[in-house]
Amino acid sequence: MTDDVVVLGSGYAGTGAIKRLESELDEEADLTWVSDVDHHLVLHESHRCIRDPTVQEKITFPVSELKSPSTRFVQGRVEEIDTDGRELTLDDGSTIAYDYLLVGFGSKTAFFGIGGLKEYSLTLKCLDDALDIHEAVTEAAREASRTDPAQIVIGGAGLSGIQSAGEIAEFRNKHRAPLEIHLVEGLDNVFPNNDPVVQAKLRKLLEQKEIEIHTGEFIGEVDEDTVYIGDDNELGYDVLLWTGGITGQDAAATADVDQDERSHRINASSTFQTSDERVFAIGDAALIEQPGQELPAPPTAQAAWQAAEVAGENIARAIRGQPLEEWTYDDKGTLISVGSKAVAHNVKGLPIDTFGGPAAKALKKTVASRWIAKVNGFSDAARAFPDM
Repeated sequence: MTDDVVVLGSGYAGTGAIKRLESELDEEADLTWVSDVDHHLVLHESHRCIRDPTVQEKITFPVSELKSPSTRFVQGRVEEIDTDGRELTLDDGSTIAYDYLLVGFGSKTAFFGIGGLKEYSLTLKCLDDALDIHEAVTEAAREASRTDPAQIVIGGAGLSGIQSAGEIAEFRNKHRAPLEIHLVEGLDNVFPNNDPVVQAKLRKLLEQKEIEIHTGEFIGEVDEDTVYIGDDNELGYDVLLWTGGITGQDAAATADVDQDERSHRINASSTFQTSDERVFAIGDAALIEQPGQELPAPPTAQAAWQAAEVAGENIARAIRGQPLEEWTYDDKGTLISVGSKAVAHNVKGLPIDTFGGPAAKALKKTVASRWIAKVNGFSDAARAFPDM
């Protein structure tokens, strides 16, 4: 009897795993792909849509173009994972049975119990989020004036926060929009817990874009028009974007597998297998053990790309009763855009640790285009390259 393999999610992890499973299984199993959207989004470039919504045409790809005809696609949000019955329940009440399950449906934004933050902030986790931010910034600019500019506050100065701030600044400059942009980070530096050299380069680029940086105090509370920072500071806002962290999807909490009690991200070994040998987990949805290391693999795009290859292969191996391969994350460096500028840091194979300028910008474009080429071909990659 043919096994049923179900993959959850159409992000980097899910899409990459589907592509590998299709090549590995070669009709040895029935493959079903489940996602709440009918496309794959190049998420680490979604901030480009904040400046220019037409970029969405270059960074979204219909599932129907990506999958093979033999792979069944079901659009729906997973509500429950019944590991005992090996069955999923979707938001429309329908169910899908599985023999092997790969949980790769990503994460959601964490608000850390900060009062009012969830109610009043925008987030950046999908294409619709990016388009909503564009609309909110556009509307705020329309209602503002030179003497009373709109206040845009971005909480969190990690990759998403920095890149979003840069795109809003580019929008402001292109349209001569009356906007003031604030980037708030509770720790002492932008891009926290990273090399001071790259932090300094990023701060310089942000300041050149006239983005006001607030570091060293955490957001404590938010109401409908004010962000309260630390004990004494307040920032009025017209648009509030929160990029400060991730937590597990609600459906992950329903799965009877070992998981972090607080975030409900699923614990997985370096083979992606969980405490249930029929359930594998990957990407932001998982905390993936790394051999010989205390910390799990980072929840980054490049980690998901790498992991997807091995996860797809391991599910095929599990079906065949073969030993599973261990995966170790290989950090190939960090590429960060600040509007039309970019910084490259610790890029593998290059002699310079941290650099900016045209070389960093070209490298970032190349990496994004390479992923597009991998999932949907070189013509789409070439079409997207100028906007990355």
